[in-house]
Amino acid sequence: MNDCAYGRSKSVEECIAELSVALRANGLKLPSLGADPVTYAGWQPYPLISLGNCNLDTARALAAVLRAAAGEGRAEG
Repeated sequence: MNDCAYGRSKSVEECIAELSVALRANGLKLPSLGADPVTYAGWQPYPLISLGNCNLDTARALAAVLRAAAGEGRAEG
């Protein structure tokens, strides 16, 4: 892995951990959350975070959290 990919890999792992903590703070867990390995291909990789799969209850809970956050954002703006 080149130096650029290594630096991005560390950033991706930090971002995944941060997202996981934020999700758990809202009672959510995405069991497949992780880095998409295919996006590391090539000389200058552009890593993406895969949110993965979740069940219907988790999807509904995530939608509710996002709706609530969007509503809070509008009230402040």
